Amino acid sequence: MADISLRGVTKRFGETEAVSELNLHIANGEFVVLLGPTGAGKTTTLRLIAGLERPERGSIVIAGRDVTKLEPAARDVAFVFQQYSLYPHLTVYENLAFPLRSPTRKRSEDEINARVAEIAKLVRIDHKLENKSTRLSGGEMQRVAIGRALVRRPAIYLMDEPLSSLDAKLRAELRLELKRIQTELGSTLLYVTHDQIEAMTMADRIGILAEGRLVQIGTPREIYTQPANLHVAARLGQPAINLLPAGLLPDAAPAGTKTVGARTEHLKIEKAATGHADGTVDWIEHLGDQNHLHLTVGDRRLVTLTDPDTSFQKGDRVTVRFRAPLYFDGAGNRIAG
Repeated sequence: MADISLRGVTKRFGETEAVSELNLHIANGEFVVLLGPTGAGKTTTLRLIAGLERPERGSIVIAGRDVTKLEPAARDVAFVFQQYSLYPHLTVYENLAFPLRSPTRKRSEDEINARVAEIAKLVRIDHKLENKSTRLSGGEMQRVAIGRALVRRPAIYLMDEPLSSLDAKLRAELRLELKRIQTELGSTLLYVTHDQIEAMTMADRIGILAEGRLVQIGTPREIYTQPANLHVAARLGQPAINLLPAGLLPDAAPAGTKTVGARTEHLKIEKAATGHADGTVDWIEHLGDQNHLHLTVGDRRLVTLTDPDTSFQKGDRVTVRFRAPLYFDGAGNRIAG
């Protein structure tokens, strides 16, 4: 395995700067997730590392070797795309063995058999080796696609939203599988997604991209509790963080605060007594193990979580108080407080 360093990497498509002065280091054996909306530069970053795109400026270093000008085949990386990209006329075995039969990585048949058997078991597709890929479920096809990358044992694995086309149940299953596989192999993996749950549950570190720039990188906990700015704060959390103007509710906000960010754990909500009320319950979404509580406070709407057996009802008047929320200045940057 190997580490990756991107040093001042910039990539343009016409007038659009898809990646801008990107500096990123991924340690050997680390699982890093790049998170951001469509157009943030996530896939372009993967393609630059793989050699499918060339940067206008900057350098890309893998395992201490500058690969910026090398062809993709010389970089020793494996790329798992969003779509399965399997050969439909080949069996699962033949799809897995295909990378080991290429002229540049030719292996003996004994080694191919051993490697395919090992990886098929690892991705739990060994019972389907004789099936054509067209006879597999979506989850099985994605396992084969991941296995085809693993079988090569490259220095770096690059994955571009490989679970996004699967249903929710399969995504949840394969999230666990992928993290298990990466942990067992100790492999270096850079994973791209717009799904915050994938990022939070799999990553050692999360990098937040916005308009081609790396806004913040840190552990999932750091990104969630110490976001650098409003953009990062909005990327994680379900329901999304509530962004309220300073002064809407009583609070000893630091000087310069323009916006207060309040997640569920930052709010204390109680039914109002006969006197003062800060807001009103608009409705309650019943989700089984929890509820979404929708409130109106002044001219703003808030959404927070509450217990499934909550006593709140639509129309209840409530008091709302902050508990150590997040504070942001006029430029949207977080203020320690």
